[in-house]
Amino acid sequence: MTRSPVWHPFTQHGLEEPIPLVTRAEGAILHTADGRRVVDAISSWWVTTHGHCHPRIVAAIAEQAGKLDQLIFAGWTHEPGDRLARELVDLLGLPYVFYSDSGSTSVEVALKMALGFWANRGEPRHRILVLEHSYHGDTIGAMSVGARGVFNRAYAPLLFDVGTIPFPAAGAEQATLDALERACRAEAPAAFIVEPLVLGAGGMLMYGAATLAEMRRICAAHGVLFIADEVMTGWGRTGTLFACEQAGVRPDLMCLSKGLTGGAIPLAATLATREIFDAHLSQDRARMFYHSSSYTANPIACAAALANLAVWREEPVAERIAALVERQAEGLARLAAVPGIAQPRQCGTIIALDYAGSGAGYLSDLGPRLLAFFRERDLLVRPLGNTAYVMPPYCIAAEDLARVHAALAEAAAL
Repeated sequence: MTRSPVWHPFTQHGLEEPIPLVTRAEGAILHTADGRRVVDAISSWWVTTHGHCHPRIVAAIAEQAGKLDQLIFAGWTHEPGDRLARELVDLLGLPYVFYSDSGSTSVEVALKMALGFWANRGEPRHRILVLEHSYHGDTIGAMSVGARGVFNRAYAPLLFDVGTIPFPAAGAEQATLDALERACRAEAPAAFIVEPLVLGAGGMLMYGAATLAEMRRICAAHGVLFIADEVMTGWGRTGTLFACEQAGVRPDLMCLSKGLTGGAIPLAATLATREIFDAHLSQDRARMFYHSSSYTANPIACAAALANLAVWREEPVAERIAALVERQAEGLARLAAVPGIAQPRQCGTIIALDYAGSGAGYLSDLGPRLLAFFRERDLLVRPLGNTAYVMPPYCIAAEDLARVHAALAEAAAL
């Protein structure tokens, strides 16, 4: 076979690492063209919640595809998009829903809404505050509000300046809160964006609900819009449907994607308060919200999301999550005793650990060796440098999860 013309994301093709060909998937299992059965331990980049090819979601996609496949959403509407918005409003309490295509674009939408809010009110607020080590996507605005480093170094001339608040590491939470208070008081920022409870690509860093609640309180006290990026943390990953629930927080803007459709098809949504919507509401067309994409609110994707919400309502998803949380905790307790494993941590269904004695960071030399190690054992585990994590679909079988945990322990000897 000739070399593929595909340029894969986050892949250094110069290393000539093997790229398995997956032919089908079911539940937490991927099947490859060469007959391998691979355990998907990271939900195919954090998107697959109930398992691959969930029958209910697949059926909804097929049914909708035969009725209405695509429709311009500027000035036109369709039943799946309208019904999904109503269900999301009922679920989250934020009254307006703007659709987009991915986690990155949902963040772009939130940032533009925040800046538009202040611009339309005639108040000069332009500064965005971000949390240290954060990651919000790979479009220009999303990169700008993420940590500066290898992910975006080549594109630095395109990125706008932000204010960075230190990560609330255990024991240093007050320093974070004090820094946020100072920045809100001195800079009159437009918004503060956070990944609630877990920073994903930044190394699966975790902090407590009390800190999240206090950050929200500080922003509210200074009139700073609070943006919750629940693209990864939403849909049960942290043990509750959304991470903000654990802190009793209702943000001004919330970004959703990944598990919104159960991971079956791309869709994103940004939910906003009435105040933000009203700031764009006018007889003046110049004050409208200028954002869209060709596939905004694609009917097939909206139908998949509606099926996902039905799965949450009508299947024992909470029980599956609770069982997974318990099995992950048991596995992490065993891993914590393995020499060479450091900083074992858990938030809901997610566990993570660092391999000590190796270079830290995304470009750690250990990263490619770990990737090959897990791939050779028919496990889809994609380390973040010297950090390994497990975030599987909620349907993963106990024996498959045990295989993943055993491999994490074995990898400590690399």
